[in-house]
Amino acid sequence: MQITPDKPVALIGYSGHGYVVADAVLRAGGKIAGYFDREEKEKNPFGLAYLGPESVAEAKTVLESADYFVAIGDNQLRKRISLALAQMTGRSAASVIHPSAVISPTVLLSTGILIAANATLNPLVAVGEGAICNTSCSIDHECRIGAYAHIGPGAVLSGNVTVGENTFIGANAVVRQGITIGSNVIVGAGCVVVKDVEDGVVVVGNPQKVISSKF
Repeated sequence: MQITPDKPVALIGYSGHGYVVADAVLRAGGKIAGYFDREEKEKNPFGLAYLGPESVAEAKTVLESADYFVAIGDNQLRKRISLALAQMTGRSAASVIHPSAVISPTVLLSTGILIAANATLNPLVAVGEGAICNTSCSIDHECRIGAYAHIGPGAVLSGNVTVGENTFIGANAVVRQGITIGSNVIVGAGCVVVKDVEDGVVVVGNPQKVISSKF
């Protein structure tokens, strides 16, 4: 389900990543009902109404007449809030696609995803629930992006790459064709990945080097 001009969308979270989402919503012709956050933000570049924390009872009333999108870059927090809101509302988050994105008609898109400005998704790509394909990333044929993963700005995934759930691929990272990257992985900015990556590790450098385990 993508945002439509007929129904406003409420943003969950409103800071750096939220600004990217708000811009994409407006450029796609959508309307923003306002934003939920723990507190009202002093910085409000899009002049959005503050709706309070998403955990309050009044939030359910707002979300009965508006779609919602979890505009939070952190994978684990985005997943936790998305699952809680899906349970509260009985429906998944809408998806936001910037009009400049290039997406093959054979791409499979789940719910609650962001396809940001100038992202390219080539044939037979599949993007899981709640994933982010950020600004100018390039995702080539038959890649699989797991739920709540985040492909950073300018990252390049060659064909047949698999990215596990909750994994973060840093800005301008490059992943060789046919590579499998596990779940809960961090790939550092500019990293060149030339062999498979196991779950739960942090890799950096060219070629990749494991520097730590997240868990």
